[in-house]
Amino acid sequence: MPVRNFIEEVTFATPEGILPAPRDAWAEDWMAMPVRARDLAFRLACLQRPVDPELLREAAADLLPFGPDRDRSTEDLKARATRPEN
Repeated sequence: MPVRNFIEEVTFATPEGILPAPRDAWAEDWMAMPVRARDLAFRLACLQRPVDPELLREAAADLLPFGPDRDRSTEDLKARATRPEN
């Protein structure tokens, strides 16, 4: 049920509507939410706020534990978080 609710919420949600799900999952049991759902949540939030350094760092930190196949994305997010706004 939580995953179904998340999918319904995320379809047209703002970052404020999207981010509580992965943040709550992280706080309670960091593996409670499927990795792909977490990736989707942060990807959608970052698309809406592409120059928000705090969000980009949070997204990078969330990706980091999930292995080398996400390392390039993690490094990209970290680099974007340190770039000055254009």
